[in-house]
Amino acid sequence: MTTLENPAMPAVHDCTVSDCSYNHDGCHAFAITVRGDNGAADCGTFIPLGTKGGLDKVIAQVGACSRADCVHNASLECTAQSVRVGQGTGGHHANCLTYQPR
Repeated sequence: MTTLENPAMPAVHDCTVSDCSYNHDGCHAFAITVRGDNGAADCGTFIPLGTKGGLDKVIAQVGACSRADCVHNASLECTAQSVRVGQGTGGHHANCLTYQPR
């Protein structure tokens, strides 16, 4: 299997959410969705299951972002060079740590 990458979509550079089904030595989802409200930029692709999923070899990318208030958001597409996903604050389990409000 070859590594898949779309240069128009930013890569998920790092994910430290160890209990996500897609995270095993990096994010193995084909693409993630960033969503959330009340100031949070949650990873909408987070699945807290013991079974690991995703593709064998993949560079996960940001497929969609509904946080229109982020400086990296242009027409609901992420324009950051890459994103980091990790433990959020205030009870948010998996957040886009690259999120910056306008």
